[in-house]
Amino acid sequence: MQDPIFENRMDLSLLNGAVAKITAEIRKVIVGQDEMVRLMIVALLADGHVLIEGVPGVAKTLTAKLIAKAVDASFARLQFTPDLMPSDVIGTPVFNPADAKFEFKKGPVFGNIVLVDEINRAPAKTQAALLEVMEERQISIDGITYPMEAPFMVMATQNPVEQEGTYRLPEAQLDRFLFKIEVPYPSEKEELQILTLFHQMGNRAILQNVQAALTAAQINQLRQQVKEILVEEKLLGFIAKLVHQTRNDKSIYLGASPRASLAIMNASKAMAAIQGRDFVTPDDILSVAAPVLRHRIMLSPEKEMEGISENDIIKQIINSLEIPR
Repeated sequence: MQDPIFENRMDLSLLNGAVAKITAEIRKVIVGQDEMVRLMIVALLADGHVLIEGVPGVAKTLTAKLIAKAVDASFARLQFTPDLMPSDVIGTPVFNPADAKFEFKKGPVFGNIVLVDEINRAPAKTQAALLEVMEERQISIDGITYPMEAPFMVMATQNPVEQEGTYRLPEAQLDRFLFKIEVPYPSEKEELQILTLFHQMGNRAILQNVQAALTAAQINQLRQQVKEILVEEKLLGFIAKLVHQTRNDKSIYLGASPRASLAIMNASKAMAAIQGRDFVTPDDILSVAAPVLRHRIMLSPEKEMEGISENDIIKQIINSLEIPR
């Protein structure tokens, strides 16, 4: 039974009800991929962006669109291609003959939830157009700053297999994503369920089955609530030790930045909240550590040649630390 002190300190009924409703709406269409859905909801509550990586056809884009549909907020989709220009993303000043002045025409990035499909297909200058808006939630053009309307979230997808005609995201860009979510193939049982579900749907539009569960104002309210989740000092020390260890491990060429520590703390708060708790536990930290760190560390060339992954090293580091209880 939950301690009544914690229960009275913060009312999480709206948050838990909204999470349950969003999850139920998405499960009308998506079979399996529970970890991807859970992490995307955590990122939404933690005010973070997500990078979704997986082979074609595992419902990366569809899930991102469903999350956006489950939130009653403005949605924009950008398909990154090699010929895409920065002005195609953030907008450009346009001359208005009637006033003899230039007016700023906002680009598609001015939305609450922005889906960037195949982010690694655009060249560096177009990718860089997202740097300021992802970190500072604003766009600066011709000395004028245009703030983004809250909530603002970028969901980006990329294919890890096909590298021809792609441009690797720089570390500064990767560091701005709260999570890197790796999407696996479904199991045979799940694939059968997918076939059955879509066969029963027939010609009905997929997105029509999903109803909005949260408004933009409610998301902003819940984000403030998540920030108030308790984190004990010993758990803050564990997060600092975990991230610091990535900078001293011989298997890692480039360790995680202080932004990673903040990301783990904020994500673990949101993870605790969706579990119905107003305090963080070590399990919350461990459940978000790999998605937060896997794109922020760079392995040494020797370990890459051995076929060892970032997830393997993160697991080794966690196993080497004493987990507070």
